Amino acid sequence: MPAGRLVSIAGGGRAGLQIRQATIGDCLLKVLFVLSCSLITVVLIIQKYHSLSNFKKTLYYRYISDEPFFDGSPRNVEGLRVDWHDYALIAGETERHGPGEHGKPLKLRDPGDIKLNDKLYKENGYSAVVSDLIALNRSIPDIRHPQCRKKRYLQELPTVSVIIIFYNEHWSALLRTVYSVLNRSPPHLLKEIILVNDHSTKPFLWKPLQEFVESELSPKVKLIHLPERSGLIIARLAGAKAASGDVLIVLDSHTEVNVNWLPPLLEPIAQDYRTCVCPLIDVIVHDTFEYRSQDEGKRGAFDWKFYYKRLPLRPGDLDDPTEPFESPIMAGGLFAISSKFFWELGGYDEGLDIWGGEQYELSFKIWQCGGRMVDAPCSRVGHVYRGYSPFPNPRGVNFVTRNFKRVAEVWMDEYKQFLYERNPQFDKTNPGDLTKQKALREKLKCKPFKWFLEEVAPDLLVRYPLREPLPFASGRVQSVANPKLCLDTLNHKAKEPIGVFGCAPNKTHPQNNQFFTLTYYRDIRAASVEKCLDASSDNAEVILFNCHESQGNQLWRYDQETQMIMHGKPSRDQCLDLVGKKVVVSKCDNRKKTQRWDWGYVNRENLDNWEEYGAKLLP
Repeated sequence: MPAGRLVSIAGGGRAGLQIRQATIGDCLLKVLFVLSCSLITVVLIIQKYHSLSNFKKTLYYRYISDEPFFDGSPRNVEGLRVDWHDYALIAGETERHGPGEHGKPLKLRDPGDIKLNDKLYKENGYSAVVSDLIALNRSIPDIRHPQCRKKRYLQELPTVSVIIIFYNEHWSALLRTVYSVLNRSPPHLLKEIILVNDHSTKPFLWKPLQEFVESELSPKVKLIHLPERSGLIIARLAGAKAASGDVLIVLDSHTEVNVNWLPPLLEPIAQDYRTCVCPLIDVIVHDTFEYRSQDEGKRGAFDWKFYYKRLPLRPGDLDDPTEPFESPIMAGGLFAISSKFFWELGGYDEGLDIWGGEQYELSFKIWQCGGRMVDAPCSRVGHVYRGYSPFPNPRGVNFVTRNFKRVAEVWMDEYKQFLYERNPQFDKTNPGDLTKQKALREKLKCKPFKWFLEEVAPDLLVRYPLREPLPFASGRVQSVANPKLCLDTLNHKAKEPIGVFGCAPNKTHPQNNQFFTLTYYRDIRAASVEKCLDASSDNAEVILFNCHESQGNQLWRYDQETQMIMHGKPSRDQCLDLVGKKVVVSKCDNRKKTQRWDWGYVNRENLDNWEEYGAKLLP
């Protein structure tokens, strides 16, 4: 966007995004003089609220300047810290009104909107019509810890290139990501936003987007079109090669950055360029676009099926809730790393295809090759978690397993065998030529994986043992009240209820729909969908949900004597019950046969040692 340009930003309605030039007469001028460390900055904010009859959108005007903040002043040799908040922007956002403002949920009422949304949901995995009805530069809640609002950061920080990869992203979700970065980033720190189109098939992501970027977002925003579908990893590398900022920041294409998000990411890198920093990731609900907190942070990890997991914070991590804390593994979609360190590490392994494993490879390289990785609790970024993935496998083969094997062969040393034991597909998979990657590890004199487990993630093996512990019980779960019926997933998916169906003849190894396991983690897992039985409240219907291994709604226990499956802590006094053909939890009553269940296999020794054997919640 040209320096000093005034833009009027409307929500991306179905008729398209409307941008018009504003006049000074249209706007209310607010001039804010900030005196900070003998440096006076004049921030000109021009704002106005105006409704378009066609869209009922809120418009917002902001003066965007490319003038350097320091104006040629000497480098910050004394480590001076300043308050980086944009108070004029914050004040303007508090006054906004309209659909989805302040991160409030938006539910569709109009039958036409609902019908169109059903169609677009299948294309995007989230409610695209809801996204269209919300302003591209909407306000979102500041949900940081209150002490973050008083935090000061180094006066001199490195410049950034924000890299956003997209494939068939919906127009308004993509542009809302861009505008949130433009509006909430200090202009002189934000050198550029690089959009990389991974050969999308939606026409509006080609020429229309190119024209929009050139006319309304240039020169801050640049657009790269890849000549063929290359996948997330190669597309990010293309963006990184085109970047000119000191720091590379990777964001997903359906995110919204929060208040003062940038300085907390940059200060640890300014202090040591070999530090990678991740923001805390908030949730943007896929069907209402409500913005809400996920949690106050956990440490990234993995299990021995290479599923991404999270570990509790260690003692001392929250002594100061504004300070970054170390994390073994990044989530992968949102992080900041100095360009210098990224390329010293060789970037991503170019042999990794499409997506999968790249967050493990980069995390292992960072830690084992002389760097460190932290999460910054005062940097928050909202992320739309899709209701489901709308994109088919672009290769037709299991490229993820090949990626995993490349990472394991190069970085995990003798511990790779425990990964392979969980998945027989590894033996049949050729990882390709690893000469370059192994030579890089040798050149950088990287530490062994044993060091990573002992020094960086010492509690990982406590939570996720190298070999899968034996379960408490497994097989089919038969109703004592009606022995013809057994628990069954009914081919349902996450967030859908389980039920009962005619029992399979094999008690210990039934078909997957009826194969349940009371695991070492004290949850009940359904083999057919790799989900866990979950009940959110007393008397609730039991549903399938992503296994989180934090017990809570997924804590179950089997009593061998009464044959009752108890839910939650004993104080809740809730048991698995069959009401008609609905599976619910209700007040425990050992006189009710509907609360009695017969497992196909019971490990009596482990059940007798329930407290000692099962996984405990780590402090």
